[in-house]
Amino acid sequence: MPKLTPINYKQLAKVFERAGFIYDRQKGDHLIYVKAGIFRAVVIPMYQEIPVFIIKNNLRTAGISRDEYFKLLEQV
Repeated sequence: MPKLTPINYKQLAKVFERAGFIYDRQKGDHLIYVKAGIFRAVVIPMYQEIPVFIIKNNLRTAGISRDEYFKLLEQV
């Protein structure tokens, strides 16, 4: 399995959009994405490189596995 590496916030936003999340709002420099059936919103800070721990937290919140994440990332 590939290693998680930091990526740009635009790529991460596209990954969550492909997973069915919808852009809800922006608060400061944070993008908020929601999806029906997911109780917590996914928050993506607008950094040039999103740290791995934030990617992991967002994947856990969204209920997306690492394998599914890499498949979605390939499509972006």
